[in-house]
Amino acid sequence: MIPERARAVVIGGGVMGCSILYHLAKLGWTDSLLVEQYQLTHGSTWHSAGLVGQLRSSISLTRMMQYSVGLYAELKELTGNDPGWHQLGGLRLASSQPRLEEIRRQAAWAKTFGLPMEIVSAQEAQERFPPMSTDGVLAAAFIPDDGYLDPSQLTFSLADAARRVGAQIETRVRVTGIETTDDGRIAAVATDQGRIECEVVVDAAGMYAPELARMVGVDLPIIPYGHQYLITEPFAPPLEPLPTLRDPDNLVYFRTEVGGLVMGGYERKPAPWALDGIPEGFEAKLLPEEWDRMEELFSNAIARVPAMENAEVKMFFNGPEAFTPDADFLLGETDVPGFWVAAGGCAHGLAGAGGIGKIMSEWIVDGRPEWDVWPLDIRRFGRQYRSQAYTLARSYEALSQYYDIKYPGEEKLAGRPLRVSPAYARHQALDASFGEKGGWERVNWYESNAAGGDESLRPRGWAGENWSPAIEVEARAARESAALFDQSSFSKLEVLGPGALAFLERICANRIDRPVGTIVYTQLLNARGGIEGDLSVMRHADDRFLLVTGTAFGTHDRAWLERNAPRDGSVYVNDVTSAYACLCLWGPRARDVLQPLTKSPLDFKYMSSRAISVGNIPVTASRVTYVGELGWELYCPSEYGLQLWDVLIADDRVTPGGYRAIDALRLEKGYRAWASDLNAETTPDEAGLSFAVKRDKGDFIGRDALRDPAQKLVCLVLDDPRAIALGSEPVRAADGAIVGRVTSGGYGYAVGASIALAYVPLAYTAVGTALAVDIFGDWVDAEVRAEPLYDPAGERVRA
Repeated sequence: MIPERARAVVIGGGVMGCSILYHLAKLGWTDSLLVEQYQLTHGSTWHSAGLVGQLRSSISLTRMMQYSVGLYAELKELTGNDPGWHQLGGLRLASSQPRLEEIRRQAAWAKTFGLPMEIVSAQEAQERFPPMSTDGVLAAAFIPDDGYLDPSQLTFSLADAARRVGAQIETRVRVTGIETTDDGRIAAVATDQGRIECEVVVDAAGMYAPELARMVGVDLPIIPYGHQYLITEPFAPPLEPLPTLRDPDNLVYFRTEVGGLVMGGYERKPAPWALDGIPEGFEAKLLPEEWDRMEELFSNAIARVPAMENAEVKMFFNGPEAFTPDADFLLGETDVPGFWVAAGGCAHGLAGAGGIGKIMSEWIVDGRPEWDVWPLDIRRFGRQYRSQAYTLARSYEALSQYYDIKYPGEEKLAGRPLRVSPAYARHQALDASFGEKGGWERVNWYESNAAGGDESLRPRGWAGENWSPAIEVEARAARESAALFDQSSFSKLEVLGPGALAFLERICANRIDRPVGTIVYTQLLNARGGIEGDLSVMRHADDRFLLVTGTAFGTHDRAWLERNAPRDGSVYVNDVTSAYACLCLWGPRARDVLQPLTKSPLDFKYMSSRAISVGNIPVTASRVTYVGELGWELYCPSEYGLQLWDVLIADDRVTPGGYRAIDALRLEKGYRAWASDLNAETTPDEAGLSFAVKRDKGDFIGRDALRDPAQKLVCLVLDDPRAIALGSEPVRAADGAIVGRVTSGGYGYAVGASIALAYVPLAYTAVGTALAVDIFGDWVDAEVRAEPLYDPAGERVRA
């Protein structure tokens, strides 16, 4: 019988929901309840293929997988029930030269986690998985701690663990509505068996998650797709249990099953399903077999495992699974306080379920998970994903490329262009190479500048895949003359009201109470002292401020502000990104270019702003820079943006520049980037940002958690200037110990060096310390250098 009240109601009896319930109860929320409209596992969980691979695309996701594996190994002892975990190892084949480079990079990355992973020959891979053919196989990565699971056994084991800790599970309970309070917070869940008062709802309903979210006015970017695999009859002789086998170049995977094989994969033309809603009563059901869609995968499977040609098919699965636009989990609290989401299994929900339970429970109970989860945060998707058509286009592309190599700087194409700056047509005319972030078309570089660059500077390997000599031209223009960058996509959040100043003083680490016209660089900290946001605050009036943050971080930062803002009506947070164009004129000749265009003297100080006119255009000129040169960010109402571009670019001393040049320039100056160098786990002291923290200003969020750091972010210069770190590479000390991980890297054109930023223990932070960075299997010597490498006294910024 369902209770009248529960502390948290988890909706969805799949592997994610049961894991979250167990972890909530483990943290003391034993009066939590899980409701499921059918029986446990009867959504997508029961038909999962069950492969578990730990090394993933982000640090947090890899940690989650590692935690999951540890939990699965313990569940039998915790509950006495076998969770169906088979830790037999996992092989990932390299059937092409680019894939070989990928597994070498992965092997290097695995070192930073202490994850055992080795590169083995094709013959050694065959010894571990005898049915495979070695034709075309160059090598393989082997992780002995990987394996596979029985999805139902795991779910039942997690459910049993949750009950043993005190939580309650009720099946055959259908949610009919979700109630909120007058101020929009969760109040209760209505079901066909009664009403349950609660303050927290966790939507863990898998492919049904969007349907539930719409009950509180939330749109989730999830599309169900049919995922196909088959199980053969036992081979003759029957196969012994073997490691899992993935051959991503051929889009297929295998694992053993009762003497035979499970074979599946990710085809180039995935099939979305139920776009108009999941049919009533779709319980533990499959979709019709689509052998034509399986044909390419089956041919590839025979090429890799020849015995598949004559194998008898015992069962064929075509089961719907929930996919997101980037094929990763959808986690976190929505704009409705108390309404949480843990959905979007994306075919690896079983592998990550343990870690999802851990971080979601910590997030709900403690307000912050142990690990930074920005790559999985629901707030990474902007408002454009309210469109099912856009979500469909992006998820289709992500799933069709599920096994593809993800090169640095590679751009997605689906749903573009969507958001464009006022000067977009001018960028096109200059042969811009566009990237996309947050739905915005942004210039990476202008190919029209390429002829003036040095092709010999092209980085070796992956770093040279999406590169142009134009980047050098644009970076040098900013250092030697003037460059014009369109940063209209940067997120702009207006904070205003009688309580705005007090609120910002409490949420920002730097002092905000400064004269009107002042710009303050600051971090937003969480209760643990980690960096939740990295932005600038421009004071327009006593009670009005403009916060400028990264293009992709506006939704995240707005949610953080609103969650911590007073609820008495004294503070308003408005997203005004699209209201203003922003053009950045930076370089030693910037004043020479701008002064003839305005009657206002350009003598105001660095980190201050002033309202001026540029030609006929009203502008807020902010003397601030992300490249370390004299210059201004020029904000104007969007309708003036095109003319502002034309007025500025008309000067032949000005070169148009893109974001790749900005990244090279900011590395030379040691400027940090959130989500790579900074995240919710790193503190300002660790990141070298103590100057932006004013502990003496009074209380602010995170102040009491700041402690002397055990590690620091250092600048490394690699001995080989064409060996470029891409992020996540291991850093090795002279004694061979792995001591750190690269956060970002690139080439500095003004200093002529390959630069990498990396967190290392304090013992390795002294200038001159010799270290090494693993670049695709080769250890490249590096040295800790004093920051910044360029203009260390900051004279050019203040010129």
